[in-house]
Amino acid sequence: MVALWLWLLLAVVASTVASGMKVPAIFVFGDSTADVGNNNYLPGSSARADFPHNGIDLPSGELRGRFSNGLIGVDFLAADMGFSRSPPSYLALIVANSSGGDEAMSNTTKKTMGVAASIRGANFASGGSGVLDSTGATINMTKQIEYFSDLKDQMLSTRLSTYRVTALLSKSIFLISAGANDTFDFFSQNTSPDCTALQQFCEAVVSTYDSHVKTLYNLGARKFAVIDVPMLGCCPYWRSRNPTGECVKPLNQLASKLNDGIRDLFGDLGSEMQGMNYSIGSSYELVASLIEDPQSAGFTEVKSACCGGGRLNAEEGCTPSSGYCSDRSKFLFWDLLHPTQATSRLAGRAFYDGPARFVGPITFRQLGEA
Repeated sequence: MVALWLWLLLAVVASTVASGMKVPAIFVFGDSTADVGNNNYLPGSSARADFPHNGIDLPSGELRGRFSNGLIGVDFLAADMGFSRSPPSYLALIVANSSGGDEAMSNTTKKTMGVAASIRGANFASGGSGVLDSTGATINMTKQIEYFSDLKDQMLSTRLSTYRVTALLSKSIFLISAGANDTFDFFSQNTSPDCTALQQFCEAVVSTYDSHVKTLYNLGARKFAVIDVPMLGCCPYWRSRNPTGECVKPLNQLASKLNDGIRDLFGDLGSEMQGMNYSIGSSYELVASLIEDPQSAGFTEVKSACCGGGRLNAEEGCTPSSGYCSDRSKFLFWDLLHPTQATSRLAGRAFYDGPARFVGPITFRQLGEA
């Protein structure tokens, strides 16, 4: 049985080119903007999306877990790179393999099956997490990277050579979408921060981001696809707290300042670390462009949430008892914080092969080809 699954593992690796995939695998890290269901497996966590009306536009019966009415940005980016959608959530793979029906199957065989299932990537992202490990109470970034390290160890333990694993990882995409929750939490506690507090916060996030990237690099990552902090001040939640209903400019300024630091960080790392390539997709600029000209994207509502309750449908989260809009394709936001599938589709298109306003210094397509 072990030999059979070892053959399957090698066959999956060898089939990458034949299948038309542009990279061997995609490994995803970050928050709810990239989570496809890891938080489903966190008992007692409130940062979950495995209930209606989330996923309402996914095929009937499909496991929910995305903070959206349907697919999210990482799904569309993965599709552009030749995959069906985002790689599966890491914890779903762990649970599936630990609960296999063949009681006689050895742990080694189960481990090999798990690696075979995730050899084309895994999604470690967890809603509520941040760059800083102190942000949120879900799967922090350090733990996400530890999970990836465990997966790499499993690859090596299934008789794949170090050379083959190194080659696989060096050609794979490592996608990171993080920083929004750090910014959200800081601003919630400091709505009028002074310059010193702002600087200290940004330096702490950028320094920690630097550490995470270097850890991934030392584990074999070479191609980093980064999604920056969105225009948080224009989310329905923050608009609903503003008497005018307009965007909260100080929060947008904070997000922009942090994004400047992230861009500078990756510029420095790209020069320092041999063989590293990166691309940064700007969710901030994408949201700004859609608010500036919603009609060009077919949107009729960019302020209110589709699903929720209260003012702008954003004073309450999206729950099974919430009302929701009938035409999600016309809304920029699904709930009080997260984009609709329609918005995520546009983001995927813009980051994969869009203009310099939305992605740079190269596109995600060029990163995959690098």
